[in-house]
Amino acid sequence: MSVADPKHPGPAPRSSPLPNQEASFTLHGMGVSGGVAIGYAHLVSAAQLEVAHYEVPAGEIDAEISRFEHAIEQVRGELVGLRASVPASAPAEMTAFLDVHLMILDDANLSQVPKTLIRERQANAEWALVQQLDMLTAQFDAIEDAYLRERKHDIVQVVERVLKAMLGTGHVPDAPSHEENVIVVAHDLSPADMILFKEHEFAGFVTDLGGVTSHTAIVARSLDIPAIVGLHRARSLVREGELLIVDGREGVLIVNPGTQVLAEYQLRQSQLEIEKKKLRRLRTTPSATLDGVHVELHANIELPQDVEEVREAGAAGVGLFRSEFLFLNRNDLPGEDEQFESYRQVVDTMKGLPVTIRTLDLGADKTVNGAENAGPNPALGLRAIRFCLAEPQMFQTQLRAILRASAFGRTRLLIPMLAHSHEINNALAAIAQAKASLERDNIPFDRGIAVGGMVEVPGAALALGYFVKRLDFLSIGTNDLIQYTLAIDRTDDTVSHLYDPLHPAVLHLISHTIRTATRAGIPVAVCGEMAGDLAATRLLLGFGLREFSMHPAQLLPIKQQVLRTNIPDVEVIAKKILRTDDPDKRQALLDKLNS
Repeated sequence: MSVADPKHPGPAPRSSPLPNQEASFTLHGMGVSGGVAIGYAHLVSAAQLEVAHYEVPAGEIDAEISRFEHAIEQVRGELVGLRASVPASAPAEMTAFLDVHLMILDDANLSQVPKTLIRERQANAEWALVQQLDMLTAQFDAIEDAYLRERKHDIVQVVERVLKAMLGTGHVPDAPSHEENVIVVAHDLSPADMILFKEHEFAGFVTDLGGVTSHTAIVARSLDIPAIVGLHRARSLVREGELLIVDGREGVLIVNPGTQVLAEYQLRQSQLEIEKKKLRRLRTTPSATLDGVHVELHANIELPQDVEEVREAGAAGVGLFRSEFLFLNRNDLPGEDEQFESYRQVVDTMKGLPVTIRTLDLGADKTVNGAENAGPNPALGLRAIRFCLAEPQMFQTQLRAILRASAFGRTRLLIPMLAHSHEINNALAAIAQAKASLERDNIPFDRGIAVGGMVEVPGAALALGYFVKRLDFLSIGTNDLIQYTLAIDRTDDTVSHLYDPLHPAVLHLISHTIRTATRAGIPVAVCGEMAGDLAATRLLLGFGLREFSMHPAQLLPIKQQVLRTNIPDVEVIAKKILRTDDPDKRQALLDKLNS
């Protein structure tokens, strides 16, 4: 699939649509990158996987195989060329995506087996390739792990490229005119297509396929343009040149908006831009409440390149470095030196500000290639610290790399998903083992590095006594804490409406954790999505929270809320919210808190 269809140089608004085709309608999906985009639809073409099947004469079999091999080589050249064109400043996952597609292309299941089908069945190359694709996608559909199951789309995208090469439709896009007014509409977008977004300035994009863990969503967030995935029927319902509104925060696509709706979103878009400019002025403003209480605002990152956004936002540190993203989209495991360089780069760039590196949180929606499935329910299986303790060699490699990086600046080590005292003991023993091995090798590290634990399991929140005795700090992972407390799979859109950060049970667990850590004299932070939710900022401050960690783009709006808050006032209302079980009263109190 290409970012633009060579047959269509660019979208243009239709001057006289048919009356029955200009009606406005709305589609709902998953917003993966916030903001509002207004522009004209540009439909991206896709290869037709329903190809013709015909018999190839015996004397032409070799030529048919050569045609297939030529297409494979053509696509390999395209991917290698794209990889070479990726700028040094681009996120590392972009080259990783292309590496994955190159590996898929070179796999015998796609590059060799179709040739056998061509020869044995005297079939045309397109049909042989699609037969093999059907077999492979059926295998992926049977995989229970959601992240791995989504990798099926990578195979489909590679096959689409090969089919286009054989059919002569090519992949070199013509850039639409007035890109800033263009919204790309596609059934799906491959990572290679997404790389081309770096060369353009499209207003946004929407796709039928994809989820919050898909490559498309990951790259969309790195590009910071409004985007929606999982719309299901956008590519078939939207027509070239139709006016679209993309609300990336709410996951809403409005097609052919009426005059009033368009005016409302244009105003909202203008207000968002004005607000962004105003907020940038707060970058160097000390983060303190009206009554002088200092509040630490840190940022979450997934890759070393993200640290530049952290500094631009004026964060007081990195509160959560999700180290597992260094392990994804590759067939091998990163070695100690590679991990060390990644961690050191972040620590160096932060110039003395704290960097909290979380050890691998793998085994649920994120799985390294070749790893065993974490069980029938991965979220409750062998994940995070459980997985690390079951893979001691891999864990030691990471711990040594983190400890080595600690010699270059203030570094903290965070252990995810702790629930039992023996997990804390075993994790601390593993850290001691890594320290001893570095001592033997005369490699410097911070011998007093702070070690913390994540509170993500209700059982941990209710049994914090051992945590505060053995650990130096706590970090509340609200995403999983809510999921486990309410028995809601937050990746399942059929129950997503039940995912409620303000459920009284969730609020009691968060408040209890903050109070317990504060009484014990150890720092406590919130690093989940709730930390970047403006509606929850004053409530968390009222609970006693003094350290937040969020996506860099959320930091300045949260800082503004902190600057407008008076702690004694919010403490009174926060206590009332904890005491009520009535959802209407709770919402009314929250509205009062944020008024």
